[in-house]
Amino acid sequence: MLRAIAVACLLACVAACQPQAVRPPAAAAAENASEADRAFAALSAQWLAESFRLGPVGATLSGEHRYDGEIDDLSAAGRAASEALARRTLEQLARIDLAQLSRANQVDYHILKNQAGYDAWNAASSQPWAWNPLLYSQLAGNALYLLMARDFAPLSQRLRSAAARMEKLPQLLRAARANLDPARVPPVHARIAAQQNAGVLTIVDELILPEAGVLDTKERARLEAAVAGLRAAVAEQQRWLDEVLVPNARGDYRAGARAFDEKLAFALNSPLSRAEIRRRAEAELRRVRSEMYTLSRAILAARGGAASYPAAPVGRAQERQVISAALALAAAERPGREGQIAEAEAALAETTAFVQQKDLITLPDAPLKIALTPKFQRGVALATCEPPGPLERHLPTFYLISPVPEEWTAAQADSYLREYNTRSIRELTVHEAMPGHYVQMWHSNGYASPLRAVLWSGPFVEGWAWYTQNMMVEEGYRGDDPLFRLVHLKWLLRGISNAIVDQLVHVDGASREDTVRFMIEETFQEEREAAEKWTRAQLEAVQLSTYFVGAEEWIALRREAQQRAGGGFDLKRYHDAVLSYGAPPVRFTRALYLGEPIR
Repeated sequence: MLRAIAVACLLACVAACQPQAVRPPAAAAAENASEADRAFAALSAQWLAESFRLGPVGATLSGEHRYDGEIDDLSAAGRAASEALARRTLEQLARIDLAQLSRANQVDYHILKNQAGYDAWNAASSQPWAWNPLLYSQLAGNALYLLMARDFAPLSQRLRSAAARMEKLPQLLRAARANLDPARVPPVHARIAAQQNAGVLTIVDELILPEAGVLDTKERARLEAAVAGLRAAVAEQQRWLDEVLVPNARGDYRAGARAFDEKLAFALNSPLSRAEIRRRAEAELRRVRSEMYTLSRAILAARGGAASYPAAPVGRAQERQVISAALALAAAERPGREGQIAEAEAALAETTAFVQQKDLITLPDAPLKIALTPKFQRGVALATCEPPGPLERHLPTFYLISPVPEEWTAAQADSYLREYNTRSIRELTVHEAMPGHYVQMWHSNGYASPLRAVLWSGPFVEGWAWYTQNMMVEEGYRGDDPLFRLVHLKWLLRGISNAIVDQLVHVDGASREDTVRFMIEETFQEEREAAEKWTRAQLEAVQLSTYFVGAEEWIALRREAQQRAGGGFDLKRYHDAVLSYGAPPVRFTRALYLGEPIR
């Protein structure tokens, strides 16, 4: 899972019968720009500048540091300014002749139009500021974490920015109390916000105060005063969360069919409808389960002394029994409660060596660091990949892993570690790091258009990570380990089920019991994984669909590219080329790579 918060023409040349990325000089692109291109360049630059000004925390994330001492204004006036930008941008885009734009700018035009429409929809219809308390806790945490996590500027400068933001964070927390309507806040959002609230102080105590010695006396006094004010504000917020919001939260976390479809169109920017996604996912689930049964039957037979099973299962119960028995062999090899980081480090070394040996893709020259997820981010996913902003791609990427929660029982922890056994952590590392998110975002951040770099596509990013999981197996990664192959197939089921669960929860009205049972019985997820996924599904509609939809588009593009290239297909050249366009919706990557119309 990649966590996120957000005009030069890219040319292609033909080598060995397939495209290869070339990044043209910006000056040459500007000289050949049409009037429409110049108008669009000015509009996109204006939109970026205004978006950074109105969203200072997102600006820091992107690598724009002029607003590092500011925070987002979620008051009525601040929200009105953001909505006005969205509607003004849509009006200005309508005055530009799309047909007169370069192909690269046509892609960016569609991306900006979709984002402005999404922003306007959020302001008028979704209104997360009124029902989602996580918006505020995540914003508060990131306001400080993003300043301290990477060395993009001298430490003293970042500490001064942190002090300035801490002085303003009480205002953000007051806005949360003013904006949030308990009648609209779902209980699960209120509960997790209450859990995350104090996490911002962990950043203060672990990342900020230990470095305060670099400041002079006056600056340190200001910092310490800001910390004291923040502690008081966080305590006040905690009381409100515990005594007012959590007891009175009674909103519905389910999006409903209409809102789900509207959000799906914006978030996926894909021609696939909800019905088509469901049809494909259910068909793929049946196919992968059938493959898992055949493989599990062979694994058990090779162990000796195992019962004999028919080539085709007699009903779903037998299919489930055989697959579960084989998966239990993989689950038996798992790290201890404190061993996930060490296992991820070993997995990263192993996957990197394989990618280098096979020469599958150009690898980043920027560092990757594996670390524990900050406390203010926990409670949503086991692992995330946090790349640097597109404006500072030389800085490290973080592969973050959440520890087993201290409050879990031994049985709950064991369930979690069975899910994330040693083979599963290798599959996870392929997805999050090598050659998944870490490699892809490094390539994509190199694209010349800052607009496209900031407005990356979720299905592109998650679909690429899924595609690489398949590609690594096809290229022979752990090819002599049938249990790894089985775990890989289970991960495919997880991604497929994400799209189904998304609709079960937000459209079909499925209960927790039925949804968790589906994940355990149909896709073999352990109880803790299924329970955590249930929580994650409630927190946000549509995001879970990005994996399957993106993977479907990436797999189709690879198949078409390989078919057209024939014997001249070069996998590394293909990978480098398709990632050189930034991270637009995959349909645009397809059009750019294959020379198809942009639409």
